Amino acid sequence: MMARRQRSMLILVVAAASGLLGLAAPRAVVASFAAEAAIPVVADVARRADVPVSLVGLGSVAPLRSVTVTSRIDGTLVKLDFADGQDVHAGDLLAEIDPQPAQAVLEQAEATKTKDDVALQNARLDLTRAQTLTVKGVGTTQVLDTAKAAVAQLEATGKVDQAAIDSAQIQLGFTRIRSPLDGRAGIHMVDAGNIVRASDTGGIVRINQIHPIAVDFSLPSADLARIQVVMKAGEAPVVAEDNTGQRLASGRLSVIDNQINSTTSTIRIRAVFDNADDRLWPGQFVNVRVQVELQRGVITVPVTAVVRGPDGPYAFVVDKDKHIVKRPVAVGYSDAGLAVIGEGVQPGEMVVTDGQYRIQDGDLVEVSAAPAAN
Repeated sequence: MMARRQRSMLILVVAAASGLLGLAAPRAVVASFAAEAAIPVVADVARRADVPVSLVGLGSVAPLRSVTVTSRIDGTLVKLDFADGQDVHAGDLLAEIDPQPAQAVLEQAEATKTKDDVALQNARLDLTRAQTLTVKGVGTTQVLDTAKAAVAQLEATGKVDQAAIDSAQIQLGFTRIRSPLDGRAGIHMVDAGNIVRASDTGGIVRINQIHPIAVDFSLPSADLARIQVVMKAGEAPVVAEDNTGQRLASGRLSVIDNQINSTTSTIRIRAVFDNADDRLWPGQFVNVRVQVELQRGVITVPVTAVVRGPDGPYAFVVDKDKHIVKRPVAVGYSDAGLAVIGEGVQPGEMVVTDGQYRIQDGDLVEVSAAPAAN
C-alpha cells in the first residue's frame, strides 16, 4: 500500500510541475509514469491435469547380495584370478592357494586305503578257508569267528580310509576359491604371496550383486496402509532420484519389513532396480518416490505460486486488467513441481510464480511468461 501511494504522489507531482511549467501535454507524462509503475513478475496459467501422488523417503543403495570371499584353509595365496572391479559369475575361479600340502595329505590317505584294502582281501581269503575247514569238520569255531571279526574290522577301516580321502579331497578343493554368486568384485584385500588363514575375517575380496540392486528406505508408519494397498494391487512404480530431483532409475517395491521401528515410528521398505546402466551404487543416498495414487482432472499450479502466510496458503492471481488479486487457496497435494489446488484458483487463471515479494493486493503488474521446463 505504501509503495502504491508513493507512485501516486509521484505522478501528481509530475502533473503539477508540468502545469506550472506550461507544458502542453502533461497527460502524456503522467501516462508514461503510470506505465513505469507496473511491477514486473513471472506468471503461469492454472491447468487441469492428471497428477500422480507419491510418497517420498530417503534411501540407501545396497547390493542385493554381498559376500566377503575368505579362505577356508590356511596356506600361501599363490594367485589372484580376477581384476579389481571385474564382473564375475558364480563358479568363476577367484584365487588359488598352494595345493601341495593338501595334495600330500590326499596321497597319504589314498596310500593308507590301498594298504588296508590289501589286508581286507587277505582277511576275506582267510575267512573262506576257515569256513571250508569248519564245514569239513577239521576247523574250529574259534578260528572261524576270529576270521569273521578280522574281515569286519578291516571293512570298517576301509570306510575310515575313504572318509579320510573324501576329507582330503575337500581340503584340496578349498585351495581353488570360486565366486559364490554373480556380481562385481571390489578391490582385493590380500596380495598373492601372503599367508591366508581360515580365521581371517578381512577376506580376500568382496563380491556385490548390483544387477539387480536394492534400495532400502523408510516412510512414516502412518503410510503403511497405503503402501500395503499398492503392493497388493501389483508392482507399484518406484523412482530413485538424486538430491536435485533428477531421475536415476525406475524399479519396483520388493518387501515391507515385518515390524515398525518404535523409536522413529517409521517402516523400512526395500525396492529393487535392474540398474543396467549402473546409475545406482552401493552406499549411495537417493530419494525414493513411490506412486500410490493418480488424481485425475485436478487443478494444478506451479508449486512456487503458493505462498505460505500466517493465515494459511494463498496465491496472487492476475486479473484481466493486469492487477493483482490475493486469494487464499486450499492445497490438496504438492510435490517439487506442482501443487494441486482444491479451491481458490480456476483453470485458465494466471498466477504469479516469481516476484511475489514485490507485490500486494491491487498492484498493477507487467507479466512475463514462465520459462519452459527443461
